[in-house]
Amino acid sequence: MKTLPRTSVIPATLDVPLTVPTFMKLAGRLAGFPFVKVVVDLEKAEFHVIDSTGNPLHVHYIAEHILGVPAEDLLRDIDAFNHDVYVRPDRRFLLGLLALHRRRQDDGDGEERVFLSLETVEADTMSADMLLSFYRHVRAHLHPSVPLFLKPANHLQETHVAGIPEEELPRLLAHELLSQAPFVALNSGTTHGRLRLFASAADYRAAAGSVEWHDIIVMPRVPDDVPRVSGLVNTEHTTPLSHTNVLATGWGIPNAIQTDLLDRPGLAELDGGWVRYEVAPDAPEVLIEAADPPAGLDSRPPWTTERVALERPETAAAEIVPLSWLRMGDHYRYGTKAANLGEVCHVLEHGSRRWLGFYQIPRPPRSDLLGYLAGRLGVTGPADDATLSAAAERLIRQHVEVPRGIALPFSLQRQFLESSPRIQQTIGRLKMALEARTRHVEDICAELQQMIVETRLPGDLLRRIDDAIVSHLSGVGQFVVRSSSNAEDLAGFSAAGVYESVAHARTLESIADGIKEVWSSLVSARSVRLREQAGIPLEDCYMGVIVQEWVDVPLGGVLVTCNPADPRDFRNVYVNISTSSVADVVTGTADPLQHLYNTVEGGGRTISLGSARSDLAPATKDSLARLALIGRLLQSHFSPDYLYGVPVDIEWALDGDRIKLLQIRPYRPAS
Repeated sequence: MKTLPRTSVIPATLDVPLTVPTFMKLAGRLAGFPFVKVVVDLEKAEFHVIDSTGNPLHVHYIAEHILGVPAEDLLRDIDAFNHDVYVRPDRRFLLGLLALHRRRQDDGDGEERVFLSLETVEADTMSADMLLSFYRHVRAHLHPSVPLFLKPANHLQETHVAGIPEEELPRLLAHELLSQAPFVALNSGTTHGRLRLFASAADYRAAAGSVEWHDIIVMPRVPDDVPRVSGLVNTEHTTPLSHTNVLATGWGIPNAIQTDLLDRPGLAELDGGWVRYEVAPDAPEVLIEAADPPAGLDSRPPWTTERVALERPETAAAEIVPLSWLRMGDHYRYGTKAANLGEVCHVLEHGSRRWLGFYQIPRPPRSDLLGYLAGRLGVTGPADDATLSAAAERLIRQHVEVPRGIALPFSLQRQFLESSPRIQQTIGRLKMALEARTRHVEDICAELQQMIVETRLPGDLLRRIDDAIVSHLSGVGQFVVRSSSNAEDLAGFSAAGVYESVAHARTLESIADGIKEVWSSLVSARSVRLREQAGIPLEDCYMGVIVQEWVDVPLGGVLVTCNPADPRDFRNVYVNISTSSVADVVTGTADPLQHLYNTVEGGGRTISLGSARSDLAPATKDSLARLALIGRLLQSHFSPDYLYGVPVDIEWALDGDRIKLLQIRPYRPAS
């Protein structure tokens, strides 16, 4: 083997079989796994393993150490280079990545099984023959004792290898590896706090009253109603888009999956003591180590010093209106969810001048991604901005719709609350309890919620709601009543899963009950406490309501226009899918399928089957790839600035090739 000093990023060109010890000397870390990049040069019949010191890209290595040209020469037209190495059927180079995995044997002897996986990049279009050739070239240069499995990098490759016998091409699908990964970094960061270990949900419930803001919770699956704490660890696999994980992201606290953590030697001895907790995406596991307790522990969390900005709501009399009449700027009268859905209705009818925003931003060495967008939109030949915008608009109009609905303004809630002296008195008691920071807040909240749901709606309010449904929702047999507050989806305060929605309402009476249930969730003990911690005064919080036709389709889920596991990934959109109910995704009642879709070069891959027994049909995957692209275009429209970098969170349902868009809001990963 030829190697140069470790201070160099020059690689090894292998003349002898690669062993695990040699692999580890050259390896870096990616998503917790040791890895090396590899190049097969078909023209020279050479196999190259790239030293990961400095983590050079394939293009740098090929330019400087195979072709003998400055890397800048290839980077100048990186799109042409990528086409040559990832798309051309007669390509000279086969590029990929080898990762090392360790897995405990199932026979109970505790022995580890060590093996390597080989994959290309997600944009690679290798045929079945090329994948088999790539595998054989790499296999020939590995020590015979090291098992090697091909890991198809996208759905297309999975289809290609399906017809090849496994004894000829051993393979492991991405979801098979990731579903058994012992460590997944959900939100990186470091914190100090008191370690709290719970072996079960029952153990947590028994001690929930003692959970404090400075605690670091470790348990199989953290419940959705966890108060704001300093760190979380799930010891069972869960989706990054569950309510708990979305809250942790918004709070900016370290959060991870570590499946073997409760069995880690010595950890139980740290339970109840102060520790340092760190989550790093390239680390092999979470770090938890003993730490000195603080000299003086403030009774108030540090984040209370940073107040969340809340625009003052308008509670003057306003009409009940169809969602399609609203725009984004109406959030201060109808709430964020209603205003955003109204904005989508507007762009479906009138278009947007911002469709191209995300793709116009430079991604060095590329000046923009508009050529890739043209490919995703099926635009061939030269395309100016007007042509691309028109194609984007056609795509969205053809496939997206917002289910019919009406929006109830904040003024209706105010009018209802003011109609009951008992409710007003109890609100006053709650404000005094919050100011005095007494222990009675929870009891008063429960009492107030009960009053709200039991108090009759005044007759004039009930008639207004009935008239609006008759005028705008006649013909709907089943409704969902959704929350739409001004105190959610804010920078520093997401409120994911905090407010209620009520499904399957059919009559005016059940709709009215649902509206009161939604209103009452604004004063639940949990929502009041979370807002208090964020510095959001109770008197500034109002709840609008959406009454919308129920979408009865089996396939739905949640999408975020980013990769939660890798903030640097600008290509991929992350999609959670349920084949029964969208609620399964966000509440964690069932594990969803999890896919990534590349909105630049195209293609997708499955990273978890969740509770499903099999993956989705190819046609459904194509529809989800289209949804991912539409999500990226909507991200541009809803961007608060001209960097177009704030992802959006979309709740959706799929009805054939039509996408029912149920909710859209900003998704703000902690910076």
